[in-house]
Amino acid sequence: MLALVLTVVLVLSGTLPAVLRPVLRRRGVIDVPNARSSHARPAVRGMGLATWIAIVVGMLLALLTGAVRVDRAVTVIVLLLACAAAVLGWAEDFRGVSVRARAGTQLLVGVVGTTALALALGQSGWWIPAGTLAIAVYINVANFMDGINGISGLHGLTVGLFYALAGQLSGQTWLTVSALVLAAAFAAFLPWNLAGGRARGPVFLGDVGSYLLGGMIAAMAAAGFLAGVYVEYLLSPLVIYLADTAFTWVRRVRAGARWYAPHRQHVYQRLTDAGLSHLGSAAVVTACTVAVGLLGFIAAQGTLATSAAAAVAGIAVVAGYLVSPTVITRRRGRAPRPRDVPDGSRS
Repeated sequence: MLALVLTVVLVLSGTLPAVLRPVLRRRGVIDVPNARSSHARPAVRGMGLATWIAIVVGMLLALLTGAVRVDRAVTVIVLLLACAAAVLGWAEDFRGVSVRARAGTQLLVGVVGTTALALALGQSGWWIPAGTLAIAVYINVANFMDGINGISGLHGLTVGLFYALAGQLSGQTWLTVSALVLAAAFAAFLPWNLAGGRARGPVFLGDVGSYLLGGMIAAMAAAGFLAGVYVEYLLSPLVIYLADTAFTWVRRVRAGARWYAPHRQHVYQRLTDAGLSHLGSAAVVTACTVAVGLLGFIAAQGTLATSAAAAVAGIAVVAGYLVSPTVITRRRGRAPRPRDVPDGSRS
């Protein structure tokens, strides 16, 4: 049954962009490049609708076919939380949402989702504030990190596979199925994002896609934590995204910049300024994510000494990633392009 579910998700996420692209173009859901943009041609955004539809169909099919038999309520809550985040992202793509309204809605999604998960899993309400903040934060993190082609598709695929393994090791079938659906949906979109733009213009997930990605990952992480899954399993695949966002925020605050203003000073963006292609930068992020994720799984299952060694190695990977733009720039003997400007590319 799971094979059928994943096949449907792959087909839908891989074919729907062809249907949605002309519709979104007619509705004016377009990123128009300017002097501050990272892309050179107008781009259809909002193509995360395809992955959203594929995930909804896949999750419902998993419930209907019995691919998920235990903790079905948790599966439904994860899906609804991801959909709520996607709705907000679509509103941002189509009409625009004020910063205050966006933040308030993200917190509302977080508190309602975490409350529902705590009730479904029989956990204390003391976890609700932490879950609320974690969900709202990661929705934003996924959005902030969605600035170059391929990065979000690879993140969805990578985290999905790690979470599927975590579900298997923890005996949480709902997590395995949900994570594989996420991985399949974002993997099927990658060819459109990476190659589809060569002939007819680039295709971006938009906020609907990045919010969907962040919301579903955060929902699975919160549910997994409340269900007793090792925190190392859940946190390690997210460390690079979290470190990039936190490091960039600290740098901007120390430089006296308006930390809340749009910019493109993330590590992955500085890698493109240092000369890497979008795919090259996304590959660096993904490779580091895989390395830290594997080390997290080793830390969770190893002895005290093994866990400590894995933690030290993970810190080294994160540190290496954070300084990588500076290292590459120095080795190439070139000055980075100074581009403290709003993002213009959405993967």
